Amino acid sequence: MDAISRLVTTLKNAARAKLVSISLPYSAFTEATLKGLKRAGYLGSVSVRGEKHRRTIEAEIAYEKDLPAFTEVRRISKPSRRLYRKASEIRRVRSGYGKLFLTTSKGIMTDSEARKAKVGGEPLFQIH
Repeated sequence: MDAISRLVTTLKNAARAKLVSISLPYSAFTEATLKGLKRAGYLGSVSVRGEKHRRTIEAEIAYEKDLPAFTEVRRISKPSRRLYRKASEIRRVRSGYGKLFLTTSKGIMTDSEARKAKVGGEPLFQIH
C-alpha cells in the first residue's frame, strides 16, 4: 500500500471510530500532507516522534461539537491511474466546503492555494 492510500484509509477509519489522534510511519511526503491538512483545519496538531529509523507522525483530528471536521476522504489519483490537472482545470470541491489536495512543483497544496499560485499538479485526494 502506498503512503497516500494508507493516510486516506487511516483518516477515514479514525473519523468513523471518533479517535482523537492517529499515528503513521514517517515520510517527508506524509508529513507535508498532514501539515497541509492542519493548515486547512482538518487536523489539530502534527508532531514527529521517535528516532532516526523508527520515526512516526502523530496527528490530532479536529472535532466540532463531537463530530470530526471531515466526513469523507476520497483518493483521486492512484498508482494504477495517474491523473494530472492544469491550474485552469482545478475546480472547487462541494462548492468550497471541501478541499482537494494536490502535489505540485511547489509542494503539497490545497485547490485554493494552487489556483492562487497558478500551478497544476497531481490531485491526491479530496476531503469534506
